[in-house]
Formats: sequence, C-alpha cells, structure tokens
Amino acid sequence: MAVAPICTRRLQWCHGHRLVGHEGKCVRPHGHNYVGHFHCEGALDGVGRVVDFSVIKQRIGGWIEDHWDHGFVVFDQDTLMIDLLEDFAKRSPGGASKSFRLPANPTAENLALYLLNTVCPAVLVETGVRCVRVDLEETENCSATATLAMDAPFSGLPPLGMEFQARFRTALELLRSQQ
Repeated sequence: MAVAPICTRRLQWCHGHRLVGHEGKCVRPHGHNYVGHFHCEGALDGVGRVVDFSVIKQRIGGWIEDHWDHGFVVFDQDTLMIDLLEDFAKRSPGGASKSFRLPANPTAENLALYLLNTVCPAVLVETGVRCVRVDLEETENCSATATLAMDAPFSGLPPLGMEFQARFRTALELLRSQQ
C-alpha cells in the first residue's frame, strides 16, 4: 500500500450555535472558540511539500472567516433560532449580523463532517490536495474528528442517508457556484 504524505494546518475561529434537542445547557444559544486541524494529502511538489500552508489558510480559513467566524451557525430546520437571527439582523444597525444555515444540527461532529466533506473539496479544487481528516476542538476538553475512509471514493459526501446526501450535494453545488 502506498503512503501519501500529509501536512496539517491549525486554524482558529469563533462562532455561536445551539443544539436542537440537546438535553442540557447546549440547547441555549452560546459560542465557542474553535480550533481546527486540517490534515491534507497530496504528492510532494518540487519544494518537497504537499502544499504551502498558506494555501490551506487562505482557502479553508478564508471560507471559515467568510461564513462562520464571529457569526452564528444554525441548523437549517431550527425555525425558532432562524426567526430570532432574522429579527436580530433586521434590528441591527447596518445589518451587523452573520449566520450560516447548516443542513444538520451544529454539533462538533457535524461541523467536522461538513468541513471535511463539503467545504474542503470545494475550496481545494484544482490544488491537487485533498483534506483527509478534520480534528475540531470545540473546547480544550471536547473535540470531534471526521476522517475519510482510506478506500472510500472521493465524492465529497458523507456516508449518510440518501436524503442527507442530497442536501449536502445541493449545499456543495451552491458553495461551488459562489466561488
């Protein structure tokens, strides 16, 4: 079995969320200072690297800054929170509100999956690099990891149900059309 070199870039951002159906305090709106470790593989270039770390920062970090950083990530079926965020945006001077609708409850696990299976393939297109693992720290004590299966086809979709895959496919097409 051939072994591909992997490089890892650490990125930091802040965003709020709430977890629909959570049995504790996370059902309320709150925020975290996230740390993500993005593990990317590819052939070594002429310099001897998978990719310049600045490419990962600019592409993945740029997407996170534009869509999540200092914003609120909300489950696209959380109508209560969506209504509150829309009302807040209307009342905010200059529209000082930022929210992102995620096609899943914004748990650390679902955020890591979304980054790995949707965001990374879209923003790393034509780089010759693919992200194979995302480690997402929600707090210094709590984290989640999403990893591509070694033998899985590189489809950019999570190994989930058909309806969920269709929603991810739609989100991926939208993301690519916005580039």
